[in-house]
Amino acid sequence: MDFIPVNEPLLNGNEKKYLCECIDTGWVSSEGPFVKEFEQKMSAAVGRTYGIAVSNGTAALEIAVRAIGIGPGDEVIMPTLTIISCAMAVTKLGAVPVLIDSDFSTWNMDVDKIEEKITSKTKAILLVHVYGLPVETEKVLELAKKYHLKVIEDAAEMHGQTYHGKPCGSFGEISTFSFYANKHVCTGEGGMVVTDDWELAQKCRSLRNLCFQPDARYVHEAISDNYRFTNLQAAVGLAQLERLEEFIERKKEMGRYYTERLRDVRGLMLPVEKTEYADNVYWVYGVVLEKGVLADNKEMQQRLAKKGIGTRAFFWCMHEQPVYQNEGLFLNEKYPNAEYLARKGFYIPSGLALEKAQMDIVISAIKDIMRQLERKEIC
Repeated sequence: MDFIPVNEPLLNGNEKKYLCECIDTGWVSSEGPFVKEFEQKMSAAVGRTYGIAVSNGTAALEIAVRAIGIGPGDEVIMPTLTIISCAMAVTKLGAVPVLIDSDFSTWNMDVDKIEEKITSKTKAILLVHVYGLPVETEKVLELAKKYHLKVIEDAAEMHGQTYHGKPCGSFGEISTFSFYANKHVCTGEGGMVVTDDWELAQKCRSLRNLCFQPDARYVHEAISDNYRFTNLQAAVGLAQLERLEEFIERKKEMGRYYTERLRDVRGLMLPVEKTEYADNVYWVYGVVLEKGVLADNKEMQQRLAKKGIGTRAFFWCMHEQPVYQNEGLFLNEKYPNAEYLARKGFYIPSGLALEKAQMDIVISAIKDIMRQLERKEIC
């Protein structure tokens, strides 16, 4: 039995051609010409003026949060159901994440709960789109304007997605992307900060590169890390970016197929197909077990693994992260929607290289397991 991974990228375009060009020319480091070209084309694709390619999505977040001036004691509003990179970017600077529960239908943060969390210490909102649908961005931008807050947009999972027709990655002062292997545009590892502000772009470029000074390279007035992005990665990224529209259509088709075949399965909540502001691009195809199902995501993942099917659980809530609880953060905080999604949500194979025959195997396995769980419930 062949194993079906939760993600497998599609690398059958110009990736090899551009990589060979890198190798033949000797430009393999962060100084190569593909880096600049990738920055220009990626930022243009999302309607931004400047792009700063970095080593990964976590680095992009850390640079963006630092560049806009977040510091000790500042509060940054963000969802609790997200990757820990978002909270780390804030806590590393001595700032405080202020958490928001999830909207149960879209799985994004509930923007209607943001205003009640704004205080005199609030400096920014970290707007994080998850799994395939964007946050209700307009409401966030209105609050930011009302309270004079910065907006950092984490569009790591939103390559090719739009909000009311405008590209995700184009909102707020600064936005970030990831190019991890499961993203629509992948470079293995990698990330990018995009902005329309020249001064912010210059800060990000400095923070990416150990804060070297233009006229005195080894004299430092500030400290940062080496977050550079290589020409080899950029070559792969350019080949991927050339096919972004094709990839999005492929993901939408996969999402429609899964939904059509799983729609009638009892006990399974499927992703929202569309909202008034966006169609789902199904970065991954997530499902959530309904309350009557006598299993959590761990049991479902174990059962599917025995059938040779890879899965991955939803994010674990920030307020339940042991590392932050041990530091005294988020004590006694409860976010019921996010907690439920973290325990009952998982995503199934949905990488760009997935074939329909493999999807049929996944669908059959899910139906079989859900029937078993239904009998378990009756017993």
